[in-house]
Amino acid sequence: MRWLSVLSIVVGIIIWFAASTIPAVNAIVSDPLTIAKALVSEWEKGYLSQHIFISVWRVIAGFTLALLAALPIAFLIGWYKSVRLLLEPWIQFFRTIPPIALIPLVIVAQGVGEQAKITVIFVSSFLVMVVTIFQGVSNVDMTMIKAARVLGAKDHQLFLEVVVPASFPYILVAMRLGLASAWTTLVAAELTGASRGLGTMIMEASLYFRMDIVVAGILLIGMIGLLMDRALLYVERRLTGWQEVHKS
Repeated sequence: MRWLSVLSIVVGIIIWFAASTIPAVNAIVSDPLTIAKALVSEWEKGYLSQHIFISVWRVIAGFTLALLAALPIAFLIGWYKSVRLLLEPWIQFFRTIPPIALIPLVIVAQGVGEQAKITVIFVSSFLVMVVTIFQGVSNVDMTMIKAARVLGAKDHQLFLEVVVPASFPYILVAMRLGLASAWTTLVAAELTGASRGLGTMIMEASLYFRMDIVVAGILLIGMIGLLMDRALLYVERRLTGWQEVHKS
């Protein structure tokens, strides 16, 4: 059935071509060939590779730090009720605040260097992942825990041999959501005085009404994010084949 996905992409490109013949649409979204030429031009100038490299680095750095922080906190919240009561209200509160609203505070605290951009991405990914992993820990089947206790399992054995494996599919789902959140926050993160990056490229191009570059940058963010998501989905399928969670 993969041909349906290919067909969907082909039809989408045809519709894009057709829509771009309308002057009002073409003024905003150029046709695919124009976008492709803009990408080739930027690549030949040597700018595009720099933008891609620095943006991917920021996303991976912010996402990795967020994952390392979210894992222990989510398990503590899910495993210990007292920790949950202490931390969950704050996590739920900050989860409702868009990361872009934190940018002025981040700039004042950390300046406009790489650290500030990674911090904005970190906050966005962390909140998504900690909530998702916490839900996974909370949803562990109590029957398994009770059965393990009856068989004499200690707390640390319950945690390492029952809770962690049962939560593993949720960890992978959290990683996919966290990665998507990191990419959606990239442009906002690069508002903190960046001179390179796909978000910066889009913003600079918009100042000169270079909509072909703007659309090219948006498409690149989408494609790179999609490729990284597919990689995580592949890992998820390989590692959780023993469960029935990843049929999507």
